[in-house]
Amino acid sequence: MAVPADPTIEEEEQKQEEEEQGGPTHHPSAPSHEFFDLSTTVDPSYIISLIRKLLPLDCSSRSSFSEVASGSPNLREQDGAALSAPVSNDESLNSSRNKSENMDVDASGDGIGLSGFSVEEDAWEEYGCILWDLAASKTHAELMVENLILEVLFANLFACKSERVTEISIGIIGNLACHEVPMKHVVSTKGLIEIIVNKLFMDDPQCLCEVCRLLTVGLQSGESVTWAEALQPEHILCQILWIAENTLNLQLLEKSIGLILAILESQQKVVDALLPPMMELGLANILISLLSIEISKLMTERIPERYSILDLILRAIEALSVMDDHSQEICSSTKLFQLVCDLVKFQDKVEVGNCCVTASVLIANMLSDVADHATKISQDTHLLGGLLDTFPFASDDVEARNALWNVIARVLVKIRETEMSPSSLYHYVSVLVRKLDLIEDELLNQQVESGHEQESSCSPGSTANARNTSLRRIISILNQWTAAKENAVNNGNADVLVSETDVKRLLDCCHKFSE
Repeated sequence: MAVPADPTIEEEEQKQEEEEQGGPTHHPSAPSHEFFDLSTTVDPSYIISLIRKLLPLDCSSRSSFSEVASGSPNLREQDGAALSAPVSNDESLNSSRNKSENMDVDASGDGIGLSGFSVEEDAWEEYGCILWDLAASKTHAELMVENLILEVLFANLFACKSERVTEISIGIIGNLACHEVPMKHVVSTKGLIEIIVNKLFMDDPQCLCEVCRLLTVGLQSGESVTWAEALQPEHILCQILWIAENTLNLQLLEKSIGLILAILESQQKVVDALLPPMMELGLANILISLLSIEISKLMTERIPERYSILDLILRAIEALSVMDDHSQEICSSTKLFQLVCDLVKFQDKVEVGNCCVTASVLIANMLSDVADHATKISQDTHLLGGLLDTFPFASDDVEARNALWNVIARVLVKIRETEMSPSSLYHYVSVLVRKLDLIEDELLNQQVESGHEQESSCSPGSTANARNTSLRRIISILNQWTAAKENAVNNGNADVLVSETDVKRLLDCCHKFSE
């Protein structure tokens, strides 16, 4: 959100009124999404004053922190400092969450509950949320770490039992970690990463969301190896998988799957360290089970909030399907193959088009490893139609379009049109003719990009080879249909079910673009 550099007079009066009353009149919740760098600046002395106000609320923690704070001139009170607070967007900084909705994880265990802080906690939350916003700015973030905000937050995480304070503390660190210099401060603060990782064992979904987000940022950064080392213990990896498998909170499910995907997409050293034990703990089966749940929800309930979760699960499975040491476990799964085929056949692709594209790539990967899959789907005309319907959603993804042509070619070469009954042949021809415009548009796009064709990671040959194979097979099927129709006419029992004009148009198109 944008933070104005100079508050209005009305806002200054409101701030003064709140201070006279002993604290803020509203208690904003944490930002619900990540922010980009802010274009405005805030008086550094104001930020420093906010950091001082985040010193741990209980007296023992304040005493233990006093030596650190006193050693930094930046954290001492500065006379004459401009302390007028920036205004935050009320849509993002609204009332505190209802704690009765927090327990959305299927589990029992030792949870961390509220500690009964004084009314000062309300003010702490207010200041913390402002810093959470400001940490999205690189300039502000660097100023914060220079002024010991990480040491202050570490003290809070160590001593505080408030779930809300923990969430805000980790949220601030998560925004700080999005910037290179503050990230280096995070990893160099002794004990900070360890205490953050241990927060995975909390039972508050919002805290767990922020922990997963921060760990994801860490694994995507140049410091990924350091973060991976903290995640290596088996009980930590087991907890990550347990959260993903058991949470009922959609936001937490998305963040936990995002964390798993970050591990799979991290540098090779991280993958080598974390993936083998995760596979032993059942990662593949967990992902397939989660995919089954999401596809079932898609077919029956159509919940938009779940679409991004479906996409992340598919991307994680796709990443596994191309890893030499683990692809066989994924590609040999009959259940998984049926699930992704069902998704590609899903007719209302508008909102889940990207998911269908990923599913198509995954089908291509699986066909490359297990040839028998192609025979099983060669009779499925609905799948053929679904693959053709997916082309528009892959218009900007060359690799995905390569994969689609590869799957179509593998399916069509299994068809024995000369051995089919007229009714069976009709089903294939009717699908191809109905998708004529899609086929033509895709071929035109390929022609424009003909000078930039690339090898597909999931194809044994080039895109041109798979496309040409597909076009030749379509020509053969259409010719067989034409001959069978003519024989039927000669026998006096013809029943024209497919437009002759469309068949000719598709034949001309295929001849034009085939080599």
